[in-house]
Amino acid sequence: MNEMKFALLSVTYSGLFYAGKPLSLEEQIYKAKELGFDALAIETKRPVASPLDLTKADRTRISQISKDHNIPICAIESLSNFTGRCMEERENNFAMMRLVLQLASDLNVNLVKVFAAWPGIINDEHEIAIYAPYERGSHYKRLYPEALRKWKHAVQGIRALADEAADLGITLALQNHAPVLTPGYEDALSMLREIDRKNVKLCLDVPLFYDRQSDEYVKESVNKTAAHIVMTHYGAWNFSQADNGEVIQDPAPSFGGQINYKAFIEALQENNYGGYLISEYCLPQVKNHEIAGIEEVDIANKQALQYMKKIVAGTR
Repeated sequence: MNEMKFALLSVTYSGLFYAGKPLSLEEQIYKAKELGFDALAIETKRPVASPLDLTKADRTRISQISKDHNIPICAIESLSNFTGRCMEERENNFAMMRLVLQLASDLNVNLVKVFAAWPGIINDEHEIAIYAPYERGSHYKRLYPEALRKWKHAVQGIRALADEAADLGITLALQNHAPVLTPGYEDALSMLREIDRKNVKLCLDVPLFYDRQSDEYVKESVNKTAAHIVMTHYGAWNFSQADNGEVIQDPAPSFGGQINYKAFIEALQENNYGGYLISEYCLPQVKNHEIAGIEEVDIANKQALQYMKKIVAGTR
């Protein structure tokens, strides 16, 4: 059986969602090792890891530090949006994605995560970053021409990017994230099939199933997509410690229930998944009705990692 490994996603320490300074990629490599992660995944946004800011020297240095500390960079994660209404928006997105592919190539990373669409981050209007509003949708909704237009733009855009990625030996991982893709796995799998490129795979995240968390549905999702899954995320934002010291899962902020990580990981192991479980903290860190500091992010990461490692060990 393949061994699953754990990675930290750099947005966690980007300074966007807590009170305090961002950690550089070098500092995040040290942080990943300190917390017990096996790797770092880099999300390509400012202020930490935009391809616009990372010079050739930066990229060489980051690669060397990663190697020296045995914390590989397991993936580059983009904030792509292939569905813009205006031609210039789509062209700008494609230009950005070329920079992302080049960053991955310079860092010797062969896996780049993409969104079909992404609403964006608003980081200069409030005390802390927030997500731009978007329609999260339900797993069943009637499709109108506007939705079909966005779907087709996404398929065409990812196809074109996949062809360029193939020349660099890079695989794209389509994440099952709204908007355009509805909660669950079905839309992501359908889009993957329509894109029809060998180097396009899936990033399947069970938190994005929202309330579709039954054992039956979660296991079905993995069984139907196992041949395509190359990465997955879990959220570090809904765990706490009970009085007896046990780490427990709190209600997920997206739907108020628990995320069925146990069934999900069990199904991944049954299908011999040997990739990374990537931890992210990408929501405002609030404690006692105040924006909390980086120390609370550390606590959340430790608790979530402990919880997830226990599940992995228990379902082996």
